[in-house]
Amino acid sequence: MRSSAVSAILLAAVILSGCSTSSGAEDVLTPVPSKETTNAIAKPSGPIPSAAVGEAAPQASPPQEALSWTAPVPEPQALVPADRPVGMPMPTERPVAMLMPADPAIDPDAGPKSPTRSRIYGHRFRDAKPINFGRTSPRKLAVHGVDVSRWQGEIDWETLRQQGANFVYIKATDGGDHLDPMFKKNWRRAREAGLKHGAYHFFYWCRTAGEQADWFIRNVPKEANALPPVIDVEWNGESSCKRRISPARVREKMQVFMDKLERHYGQRPIIYTAPDFYRDNLKGQMLDYPFWLRSVAAHPSKVYPGRKWLFWQYSGSGLSDGVDGKIDLNVFNGSESDWHDWVASR
Repeated sequence: MRSSAVSAILLAAVILSGCSTSSGAEDVLTPVPSKETTNAIAKPSGPIPSAAVGEAAPQASPPQEALSWTAPVPEPQALVPADRPVGMPMPTERPVAMLMPADPAIDPDAGPKSPTRSRIYGHRFRDAKPINFGRTSPRKLAVHGVDVSRWQGEIDWETLRQQGANFVYIKATDGGDHLDPMFKKNWRRAREAGLKHGAYHFFYWCRTAGEQADWFIRNVPKEANALPPVIDVEWNGESSCKRRISPARVREKMQVFMDKLERHYGQRPIIYTAPDFYRDNLKGQMLDYPFWLRSVAAHPSKVYPGRKWLFWQYSGSGLSDGVDGKIDLNVFNGSESDWHDWVASR
């Protein structure tokens, strides 16, 4: 009977020892760091779309340590190490929401992200040679603007804006070696005055397209809020380049130039043209590109039938406070809301 009692006592001790040992092993388990990596910071191979200033680029979520809090979680969690003081708050034990924003793409310290819409000034321009466009008058459209070059001289940009210049395209380059001497100053002053602004290039048919694209890129800043670059294609009897090449060759050179600008600036260029050049080279062509059409005697629908357009240059004899002499007048094809949406999409 004594032997049986001793055996029973020994058996009970072994069972209790096994339970205690199992619980202690779980208590000292520690999380194993994940070996997964991310390639989210690799540079994209294609053009980078423009974005509004201050937007944060998407970032990969940092690896998260297992937590010891009581909310439901999708994965099993390790127990707290045995040598950790009971009740001591540890940084790694806080809920994830306290460590990072709900959306990793948003920087919590960057301030509000809601886009601001610039004020639209009403049309107050005059015209030295006014045209009666009838029901299709450009005055019925909401967003007017101008294009300028050295020939406008010194400009009072604040006054020009209040006269109705809600955007401006600034002459930048010609061919492969000419920079408009007022470009840098006009670009800076237009930006300071709050005008939406972009640059245009006068294309020479006697220079390679690649040289001209390189020259434009060298001189025109890659600015987040700038309007898309413009290629000005026309026959110009006053140009030193009198050459007229075939329509197919025209489009080939244009394509080389525009592709290079689109890769650099991340925006599809706009094509500016005049009626005769359009008729000879672009009618029914380049349908995937936005057009800026010169038409100073009739609505574009009559001069360029069937062609969709973004901007209409309706006068080359405009007059405005803030500018000495004449200035080109333009209008955007849409409402104020359309304009804000288009600008926001740049």
